Amino acid sequence: MELEKFNYDNKVVKYFIIATVIFGLVGMLVGLTLAVQLFYPEANFGIQYTTFGRIRPLHTNAIIFAFVGNAMFAGVYYSMQRLLKTRMFSDLLSWIHFWGWQSIILAAAITLPLGLTTSKEYAELEWPIDIAITLIWVVFGTNMIGTIIKRRERHMYVAIWFYIATFVTVAVLHVVNSFELPVSMFKSYSWYAGVQDALVQWWYGHNAVAFFLTTPFLGIMYYFLPKAANRPVYSYRLSILHFWSLIFIYIWAGPHHLLYTSLPDWAQSLGTAFSIMLIAPSWGGMLNGLLTLRGAWDKVTEEPVLKFMVVAVTAYGMATLEGPLLSLKNVNAFAHYTDWIVAHVHVGGLGWNGFMIFGMLYWLVPRMWGTKLHSKSLANTHFWLGTLGIVVYALPLYAAGVVQYFMWKKFDSEGLLVFTNFLDTVIAILPMYMLRAFGGLLYLAGALLMSYNLIKTAKSGSFIANEAAEAPALEKKEVTGGHWHGVLERKPVIFTVLAFVAILIGGVFELVPTFLIKENIPTITSVQPYTPLELHGRDIYIREGCVNCHSQMIRPLRHEVVRYDQVDMEYSKAGEYVYDHPFLWGSKRTGPDLHRVGKKYNNGWHFEHMRVPDKISDKSIMPPYPWLYTQDIDMASVPGKISAMRTLGVPYQDRYEEIAVEDLKNQALQITSSLKEELVGFDDAAVQKYQDKEIIALIAYLQRLGTDIKIKDETENE
Repeated sequence: MELEKFNYDNKVVKYFIIATVIFGLVGMLVGLTLAVQLFYPEANFGIQYTTFGRIRPLHTNAIIFAFVGNAMFAGVYYSMQRLLKTRMFSDLLSWIHFWGWQSIILAAAITLPLGLTTSKEYAELEWPIDIAITLIWVVFGTNMIGTIIKRRERHMYVAIWFYIATFVTVAVLHVVNSFELPVSMFKSYSWYAGVQDALVQWWYGHNAVAFFLTTPFLGIMYYFLPKAANRPVYSYRLSILHFWSLIFIYIWAGPHHLLYTSLPDWAQSLGTAFSIMLIAPSWGGMLNGLLTLRGAWDKVTEEPVLKFMVVAVTAYGMATLEGPLLSLKNVNAFAHYTDWIVAHVHVGGLGWNGFMIFGMLYWLVPRMWGTKLHSKSLANTHFWLGTLGIVVYALPLYAAGVVQYFMWKKFDSEGLLVFTNFLDTVIAILPMYMLRAFGGLLYLAGALLMSYNLIKTAKSGSFIANEAAEAPALEKKEVTGGHWHGVLERKPVIFTVLAFVAILIGGVFELVPTFLIKENIPTITSVQPYTPLELHGRDIYIREGCVNCHSQMIRPLRHEVVRYDQVDMEYSKAGEYVYDHPFLWGSKRTGPDLHRVGKKYNNGWHFEHMRVPDKISDKSIMPPYPWLYTQDIDMASVPGKISAMRTLGVPYQDRYEEIAVEDLKNQALQITSSLKEELVGFDDAAVQKYQDKEIIALIAYLQRLGTDIKIKDETENE
């Protein structure tokens, strides 16, 4: 049979590798800065754009989409060409994909510190960037599917299956979760509200972890691990079972992030059930990877590439066991909102994704530059620095989670909370935060060593931009006989459609009933829309990233109800959030829950607390927000916000936007005037100075929180 000669495109892989290393270092440095700010808030340098709330989403986006994303594309572009025995479908699409993705990352790096955010975890980017992500993802998918169709290899290897599932599912997740109504060029409101928004977001958030951080790296594992070990994959049949069961089950598990919240019980139970089922396919994949190394364990001790990959696959197994266990209600009640979850996430991020990327880079760079790795010794040092960094990072946070839970729920013999001041529980874990930062520093130091090692490796060789290859053309044959899955692998379009159906079923069964059945969100008649000033204050709360440290969800647990609503003893109800676009339930309590903070303190307390937090709360790690006292409320944006909210179903009266600014000014004057009685030295001149400042809007929003349901209770008591 005549062989066709062609070239593999290494140049685009090279650029994705460079982007991976650069953004990896940047993302880790931002993460280290955040870790330091948790025990030394002055590490924000007093700058508006570097506070914890502003740069925490910058860190997560830089790591997930810039570091891991670029590494994923490097691995996909390199392995796909060789598995399919063809160059990528279009060099032009490859480069549009590369530069488009880097432009998106740059846009994120600019907008997030500026406070231009939707606040939805892992989906904080505003609507123009969301559109750009969609377009670039379509470019990537077109290039990938086109390459599969023009392949010279009849069967699609298991790695390709996972790449297909990644493309299809991420597209669905991103589009559904990004339905938002633009208000201005960089401001939008989520199309969904409250409970529905929370369900959509964590259906997206959990499955972004599944199909952006997991499935493509399982494909990378299935390609690079056997290559590095020079061994075949342990089991083809296990690969089939692993793939189809994983993509079908994973999509159902999102609600386990919302246990004990206002989400309907049936959705919570569904999420828990499928989360437990996830253990089987996840561990099937882990075992398939580790057993591939049978007979090659002596090589693991010698090759740093295999060391990284073995620890990566093991970390994947640990994280995918811990995740389902955290979906059990009794475990979730213990761990949710604590630093235990942060440790869990980073075992996956640092261990699974980070170490798999490091192993892949150490394997790729010498081959693409036609040379040997500059220093195995440095690579081994990196391995031990990284491993020690993960341990020193994670263990203190697991300990912190245990301390937090037992302090939060501790009652004395009289049935009263022992630690009534939430800050006491924060101060107790500051040493754990310091250790966590040290662990992050070790991990970053290892990554810096790798960067040096790879640069020296590249300099010692000569880059092979177009790698020569040859293979026979794919002959068109009638598909008959053979293993059923082998037949399916010869039909990439049908395969893609079936993968799409598999991931769609769970989403439809979870989301559609929540939107269509009114009983899922009982109406509370006393709940009213936010006033223009409160709405503007809520937008400031979102801009400053307050949701990164404060939840707005009191779960029906005794210690939470007693701690956060000592007057009315009310946990959070689904009907309280019907006008919340987006929801702000949070996923971590570095500070106390705020859902019942309204009227708990006077306006003067909030005014001083935001200005000098540790003056009001001794040893507070919250940074001050001096710019709120100098920046004016954006009056011009108010009518547009009211109009947008009405479009979303918030019952503002017709043409209310024409008088909304006047109402805002009146309420602002009331709040500012009250400060004369509450703060020493606050006179008429101060009222004039502050009545149009952002701090007043934020106070209005905070004072509104949780008060609607109290109005209802008072009416009933009368």
